[in-house]
Amino acid sequence: MIVFGVAILTLGVGFLLVAAIGLVRLPDPFQRMHSATKAGTLGTSLIVLGVLLLDQTARLSTGLLTILFLLVTLPIGAQLLGRAAYLSGARMEGVEDDPLAEVLGRDESKATDRRE
Repeated sequence: MIVFGVAILTLGVGFLLVAAIGLVRLPDPFQRMHSATKAGTLGTSLIVLGVLLLDQTARLSTGLLTILFLLVTLPIGAQLLGRAAYLSGARMEGVEDDPLAEVLGRDESKATDRRE
């Protein structure tokens, strides 16, 4: 059980490392948010699960509720931040034809060419 718990912790730390590298290396706010949300949520959930496996005094219900809370709130928060970034005119790298141009009003006057 200890080996499995350490493996889960290591995998979680690996996902968090990928999320951190994505935050630094990806070119626009939308891709950075995607990296932080997907890899960060999975990495944090795996770390909590690994701690639950290794620590016999940890309460299972608290750990599982923490994981559920992360899985529900982080993607919703990222979607709202992405929408706000889009509406404020944040730069989108590699997008030729904006599929949301006719659906949402975008403030193009605030779009920047610098890395944010």
